[in-house]
Amino acid sequence: MPCNGGFPQTVVAGEMSVFTHLQRLVSSSSVWPMSTSDPHKPISVKAIGLVWREGRLLAADVPDGEGRISGVRPLGGSVEFGELSEAALAREFREELGVEIEFVSGPLIFENLYTFGGSPGHEVMFVFEVEFPLGELMAGDEIVFHESDGTRNVARCYDPDELDCPGYPELYPKGLKSALARLGLAARA
Repeated sequence: MPCNGGFPQTVVAGEMSVFTHLQRLVSSSSVWPMSTSDPHKPISVKAIGLVWREGRLLAADVPDGEGRISGVRPLGGSVEFGELSEAALAREFREELGVEIEFVSGPLIFENLYTFGGSPGHEVMFVFEVEFPLGELMAGDEIVFHESDGTRNVARCYDPDELDCPGYPELYPKGLKSALARLGLAARA
């Protein structure tokens, strides 16, 4: 299984669940070097949806903790214990936008090792292409919504070629832009 932002084409899980399989791979020190700074910090499991509008990717602001926008990320959220990633993504879109989504493709599995606010993080992400009618939600070029904690947020459609370039926001998770280009997903939107 590739590390550092790679997409495995398949995950062979046999009799165990994909989540159990990923947990075993992640916790095996022979797979990749693990950080020893906080061995008890959990790995987050997330599901995100790639929504395309005329070749542009819908992505929400990611604040840096001081009110500044540090980048953008496709919409989605955490997978709850016992919840499948597809169900989690559908739940997140219902909770945040009040819409039902249609799954187009996926999941692609993506790992993200990052630092946010000085703390290291590790997440495994299930990435799906999804659709829903954007027209009625878009007020101009943006959608205003509320996160599960009540925080107001904004999502906009971005040209993926501009993201990660000077003067434009970074696309999170790191490596997603290059993965989209490698897989030809942005080109077919």
